[in-house]
Amino acid sequence: MQLVTFSHPFRTGVGILKDDTVIMAAWNLDMLNLIDAGITPNETNIRLPLAECTLLPPLRPRKIIAVGRNYADHAKEMGNEVPEQPLLFSKVTSSLIGQGAAVTWSEAVTQQVDWEGELAVVMGKRTSKVSAEDALKYVYGYSIANDISARDLQQSEPQWVRAKGMDTFCPLGPAIVTKHDVADPQALHLTTQLNGETVQDASTELMIHRVDSLISYISQWVTLEPGDILLTGTPAGVGKGMKPPRFLKDGDVVSVTIDGFGTLTNPCKVTA
Repeated sequence: MQLVTFSHPFRTGVGILKDDTVIMAAWNLDMLNLIDAGITPNETNIRLPLAECTLLPPLRPRKIIAVGRNYADHAKEMGNEVPEQPLLFSKVTSSLIGQGAAVTWSEAVTQQVDWEGELAVVMGKRTSKVSAEDALKYVYGYSIANDISARDLQQSEPQWVRAKGMDTFCPLGPAIVTKHDVADPQALHLTTQLNGETVQDASTELMIHRVDSLISYISQWVTLEPGDILLTGTPAGVGKGMKPPRFLKDGDVVSVTIDGFGTLTNPCKVTA
């Protein structure tokens, strides 16, 4: 089941995405409310053409925790060693945007904006000090994320909050795929395209720290709450790792696809 949060001229709510139709599932509740309550939405008889709907970020979590350098080839292309333990950072929730929304930045702030296609994990239950063996039981579903990064800021500062957390720097969506429809989060094919050119192409089986291990590791020091999002790292193929480096510019379009999940597409807009 693919769940979306959407706006429509006459309705706003949570829906089930099927082909080119949004089936209304809940209104007066957002996705976080549903996950908090442990509710799986049901179909209604209200069907809206997808073309008439604007897909918003699937949910607004309480926190977003991300992992860096979780694919060996990505660490290598960036000139870094593979971390022995997960390298964690956070992205602020105000960085979230949905399908089709523009990634924006000012060249007065950054001139090296990069893409990072990733698998996102959406937690479904309060999770504290769980084992890797039990970790996936606490997952609600999965989504696609693009961990947009200002490389010049990332390189010049000892922490990554500004480089990773600017407004619009966390595209998420287009939907949440419930965990029952994902047999194995380590057997997913991810690609990223820049203006139609494939720049990332990898399987999540290449993660250094698997989804279950990440959840277990993080839950030892912070309680994960329903709706919290984990970004699991990006494979090789980012702009910073190219020779010469290639960064996003005004008018570029970035699309991240995970087979069975759909495609998350966002244009780029440089502002004054």
